Amino acid sequence: MTPMAPPRARRAWWQQAGQLARRAVLMEVHGYQSIGRFVLRRPRVPAGAVAFPYHQGVLAILIVFVVLSAVELAVVDLIVHRWAHVRIPLLVLGVWGLVYMFGLLFGMLTRPHAVGPDGIRVRQGTAIDLALKWADIYSVSRREHTTQGRKPKVTVDPDGQATLHLRMRDETNLEIKLDRPVQLRLPHGVETVRTVAFYADDPKGFLAEVRRHIGSEV
Repeated sequence: MTPMAPPRARRAWWQQAGQLARRAVLMEVHGYQSIGRFVLRRPRVPAGAVAFPYHQGVLAILIVFVVLSAVELAVVDLIVHRWAHVRIPLLVLGVWGLVYMFGLLFGMLTRPHAVGPDGIRVRQGTAIDLALKWADIYSVSRREHTTQGRKPKVTVDPDGQATLHLRMRDETNLEIKLDRPVQLRLPHGVETVRTVAFYADDPKGFLAEVRRHIGSEV
């Protein structure tokens, strides 16, 4: 007879499953919100802030996936249109997949980085939205870094300081150093970091806007 797992292990498994389910639901809801914001031309930018997109490097790839999803939907519907019991479920699944891809695309378009009176908003689609206040920011600088292969989002240097990497196509080109380690809520949980590295399409413009608020850039 196989021994039962201890209660603590079972709780951990259910907590992990619940977290994954919650993330899936939030991605779905945020995707619909992004489509609505794109249609209404209402990007999520704080009042008085300047938006800085980060999608140029992946825009073509996302558009290709959207087009392929639309073509696949039409082709499958053409093949199975004679069998309603097969066609309807596949049609529903195909439409959902197409809407999901639009949600990913519009999530990046309607949720740019932002620099404003209250601080900096660093984003990555609908998954990550970090509100960093000026009081917590030590410096903002341009620092280009490219990784090869799959790397963790959070790395720790020999001094024990953690860096959050929000890469676009394995690249970051801006870095925010914080006055002290700050807890940030991420999709996988809470991380305490001292540095946030991320990517913007216009790093020079981003830094120029930062200088308007803090006066200097290191």
